[in-house]
Order: sequence, then structure tokens, then C-alpha cells
Amino acid sequence: MRQFRLFLCLVLLPAALAGQQPAAAVQQTGRFDLGKMWTFEYPPSAYFSSTYGFSADSAWFARARMAALRIPGCSAAFVSANGLIVTNHHCVRGSVNSMSRSGETLLDSGFVAAGLADERRIPNMIADQLLAAVDISKEVDAAGDAVTAGPQRDEARRAATTTALARIKAQFAKEGDSIVVQSVPLYNGARTSAYVFRRYTDIRLVVAAELGMANIGGDWDNFTYPRYALDFALMRAYGPDGRPMSSPNFFAWGGTTGVQAGDAVFVIGNPGATRRLTTVSQLEYQRDVALPVQNHFLESRIAALTSYRNASRNEQERSNLMVQILGLSNSWKPISRRIDGLRDPAVMGRRIAIERALGDSIRVHATLRAQYDKLFARMADLQRQRSKASAAFAAFSQLNTAGSGSSTLQAAYWAWRVQHGPTDSVARFRQRLASVRNASAALEKSLLSLALEDIARAYGPTHAFTRAALNGHSAPEAADAILAAAAFSDTSVRRKAAAGELSSHPALKLMDAVMPTVLAFEAQKAKLDAEEASISAQIGRVRFEVYGPSIPPDGSGSPRIADGVVQGYEYNGSLAPPYTTFYGVYDRNRSHGEGSDWSLPYRWRTPPAGLDLGTPLNFVSTADSYGGNSGSPAVTKDLRIVGLNFDRNIDAMIRDYIYLPERGRNVMVDVRAIQASLSAVYRADRVVRELVNGKM
Repeated sequence: MRQFRLFLCLVLLPAALAGQQPAAAVQQTGRFDLGKMWTFEYPPSAYFSSTYGFSADSAWFARARMAALRIPGCSAAFVSANGLIVTNHHCVRGSVNSMSRSGETLLDSGFVAAGLADERRIPNMIADQLLAAVDISKEVDAAGDAVTAGPQRDEARRAATTTALARIKAQFAKEGDSIVVQSVPLYNGARTSAYVFRRYTDIRLVVAAELGMANIGGDWDNFTYPRYALDFALMRAYGPDGRPMSSPNFFAWGGTTGVQAGDAVFVIGNPGATRRLTTVSQLEYQRDVALPVQNHFLESRIAALTSYRNASRNEQERSNLMVQILGLSNSWKPISRRIDGLRDPAVMGRRIAIERALGDSIRVHATLRAQYDKLFARMADLQRQRSKASAAFAAFSQLNTAGSGSSTLQAAYWAWRVQHGPTDSVARFRQRLASVRNASAALEKSLLSLALEDIARAYGPTHAFTRAALNGHSAPEAADAILAAAAFSDTSVRRKAAAGELSSHPALKLMDAVMPTVLAFEAQKAKLDAEEASISAQIGRVRFEVYGPSIPPDGSGSPRIADGVVQGYEYNGSLAPPYTTFYGVYDRNRSHGEGSDWSLPYRWRTPPAGLDLGTPLNFVSTADSYGGNSGSPAVTKDLRIVGLNFDRNIDAMIRDYIYLPERGRNVMVDVRAIQASLSAVYRADRVVRELVNGKM
């Protein structure tokens, strides 16, 4: 019944709803505007079965979740009975870079293990297999509701969660220490689920494509389509005995048949945090304050890192910086499209309609109305309070960003905290001070200059903070003056600063000027975050009461399954095809020339003998994916793996806030291209046989 309420409430809205805001008139909404990131504890069996014409019963969902895997930051899948795992190259490229031995550059040359003995263990790599998904909301909510609101309620909920997780883990105790049970809040904390994982900790690299093929086109092609990336890697799970693990739950390889336009696909993975269930006022704050600040920070730091990398002659440093830059670019490039989307009256109009529909549902139920009617107004007030601190947010919210922030200011921040207590936190502050990683001198000057410019941009040229930061100089000159004093990269200097012996150091004098405001900002932010989380959970609770699981929760890094169909789309006045081929690789290479981001690795410069250039390479579908879905298997109704999700097109960036399949597509590596490259280019015949046969 609840699945039909969503349709009635969202699609059959009365015309009287129109006109909330002149710039974003209420729009007609769609059944799936809030997405298709379905959970395994509430599987959409009836919807899948009726829409795609097959029996999506509990056994089908069990097979799907048991063959899929979660790895750090990404997703993956078993593809043989002997622990063979497939994922995206970019999910392991940092590890591949660090695994290079003397004389090797595995990012550039790729890696192929000739036999089992050559498969290399990947440091700190784990793979989690979902054994069960259990909704524990009733017992957690009952424990919290039995206690007066406040810290005691939070503690009661935590205690109930701990008890539930221990009980559930005991049910799987026969698996020993390989079992991990994790609680995940859903619907903004309104529901709580427990996920039971079998964890594999000995993961070894089998094959990795070259970076030049996996990331062909570089940042230019990121979040675009048509696309030509061979973004794949193969790994294997090993057991405590040093032998490949038995993995009876795996996806059959679809490298012969593949998919065609119009075919249904199901993407199984772990999408990261989205903001589809936020309020309109929260979206407006993101649009007007948070996203522009993040956009400037990432854009400016990427430019600084790129400039430094281009000047470096140290190949290992260049490789490390490339991995860092690609990671930052992956976060930065979508931001401008998110801002554009939130400025689009049609998008915001649909979100207004969704919010109004929920409000209407609340008001027709007396009990719900009494509890929740004022929540949206209070949330809007919180966003107004956040906006009042926009200058502090712009100047200081990224102050302690490791890797792309100034290590000098980070060290000065923690040294100041050590000096000024409170006493019970000093030990923790000392640890944070000791953990600040130093940048090279030239890079640190650029990062420090940018941090000083952030303060000046936020507060204006005449403000006391700007004067303290720049001291009448340009930002680069002020950075030189700070760096010319005792260097915070020196451990002994940090100790002296923490002891209060360097009070005249310009970095510490800057901290003296700004830290009262920084601490007040951090305290206010923490208070607003806590109240916002509480209100979001209350709104989420009533949303679930009205709609149930017919609206899936926001992405949370927890296992999901999303459905869609293989389908091209219109763009730039043209038509994007449902799939691309290897012909496009050589067209891009010839068109842009050597030395460009479309340059090819050595073994690919001439089309390899035996490689059919007409083999499908990448394809797109309407499935609902997000960050964290990288490496997600795309499977058919009969659970054959046909692709690996590795990206979205630029029009799908708005998926953070709303799912619009008419605009967005997820982009996948076709397994036919993986199989063709393994056979004709990497000569990994043993791996191909294992994929095709499902066993070694």
C-alpha cells in the first residue's frame, strides 16, 4: 500500500501547490525523484518482478548480495569460485602505485601476474561480503523513547545498538573473527540497520590496466560520455592458509553475450552519502554558501598541486601527486554542476513539491501534525544561523584539511590549542600536532599563500583578520615572512611552539588573532550539526511512517541495489550511443596527438594483433549510482556480470539532490572489453579461462 502512496502524493499533486517561490515554481514530480538506491533489508521484489518480467524473489536478492563486495571507498564482486574479484582500476591505483618495486612503475606499465605465486598482496586492502541485513530500528527506538530527550537518550540508543550488534554477531560466531557487524543509520537516523559482513583481509593483485588506458582522457574525460576508459583491475581473496579462498557465490561472466540497448541492468554497490532527503532550506544553504566555498578551495588547491607536480623531477613524487590530484579533481569537478542544478528552477521546484507533499501528508494526520508540523520551519532557521557565519566558514572550514591545506597553519593551530587547553584535551592536541604531515617548501608556500588569501577574501581588505594574515603584504609575501621564521616542519620547533616559547612567530600571532573566532565558529557548527541531525531524524521518521521503504534512504556507504536500462541520450544537440568501442580510443589518440591526455601506453600505441576494435568498451544506463559505486558490478536478470560502474556523466551530478534519469547516466566498463584486453593485449589466458569457466 505504501508504494502507491508515494505515487499519489508526489505525482497527483493539486495545482494549488504551485507558486511557492517565483524563481522555483513547484513542478510536477516523478515517482522516483528521490532515487532507486534500494536496500537489501527492504528489497523491492514486487517492483523488480513486475517492471522487468522475472521472479525477483528472496533467493535472487541473496545471490546478488553474496556475490557483491565492499572494498575501501569502492565496490567490487566475486567472479569465480576461487576468490577472483573484479573492480575498477581507480579503486586500487593508490595501492598499485605503492606496490611498485625497484625499477617498476606499475601505474604506467600495468601489472599482470603470470601465476598464483606472482599475485601480490595489496597493503591494507580488505573486502567485505554482505551476509545479512537486519532492521534493528524497533529496539533502538524503544530504548531511546523510554528516556528523556537529551544526552541520556543518545546513550540509551547507543547501548541498545551495541546489544543488538553483539546478539547478531553471536548468530554468525561460527565464522570467527572474519565477521564484522556494522550499524548504519538510514533515513537521516530515523531507522537503524545492522549489516553482517564476512571480511577478507588477504587480497592480492592479479591484473591492473595501465593508468593511461584506465584513465584515458584524464580529468577532461572525467564525468563525461562518450567515454573510452579501460578502468578495471582483478584481485583475489586468500585464506589464512595462504591459498585462494573458496567463493561459491559469484557472478557468472557475461563476456560473450554482454548487453544491448534496452536491456535491464542492476548495479550492486555502496553509494556514498547523498542529500535527497534534506529540506529545501538545507539545499539553499548548500547552493549559496557551502558549495561555492568548497568549489574555490578545491579548484585553487588542485591548481597549486598541479603546478608543483609539473615542476617536479622526482618520478615517485610525481606519481604520488598524480594520485592525490585525481582524487581531489574527482570531488571538485561535480561541484559546479551541483550548483547549477540547485539554481535550476525546475530542479528546485520538484524538491519543493516533494517537501510540500510530505507536509500535506503530515497535516492530514492529527498525531503526526502535533509532532512534526514545525520541523521544516526550525530547519530553515538553523540554515539562517549557518549563513550568518559564512565568512568564518569560508576562511576557516578547511583549515585542517590534510594534504591540500597548509601544514604550517595546521601545526600552528594545534600548537595554539596545546597552549590554551583545556587540560583534559592537551594530550589529544599534542597527538594531532605530531601527526601534521609536512609539504615540501615550494608546495607549502603555495598552500600557505592560498590559506592567507582565503582569510582576506572572506573578511575583506580592512578587517583585522586580513591585517593579521597579510601584515600589509601580498599573500605570497606574507607566506614568505611566515616561512622565514622558525619552520614548523621541524619537530623541535613544534615542541617549542606548544610550550609557548615562540609567541612572536607570525603564524602563532595569526592564531592569537583568529582562534577565538575559529573556536566560536567550531562550537556553533557542532551545536547546529547536532540539532540539525535531530530534526532530520524526526523528519525521516515521519517520512518512513508515511511512505515506508517505497522511498529508499539516502546513500550511506552501505550495500544497495539499483535498477535501470541500457540507453543512450541526447546531448549537445547530438545523440550519445548506448556503448562505445576500441575504435574510439584510437580516434581520440590520433585527434589529440601524443603528449596529450589521450596518449597511449606502449603496448597500446599500435592496435594489438587479435584485438577486435569493434568490441564494446564502455556503456551507459539509467541505473542510480553515486560516489562509492565505483567498481559496482552491473548484472542482468540472470545475474551475469556485464559491466563495472566507474563514473557518471556530467548531467548526473545533480544526483546528490535528486534522481533524474532523463538527464543522467552511469558509465560502465563493458566486460567484453575486459575479456578482449586480457586475451589479446595482456596475454592473461589463465585469467580468461577462470572468468569464462567460473573456476581455476
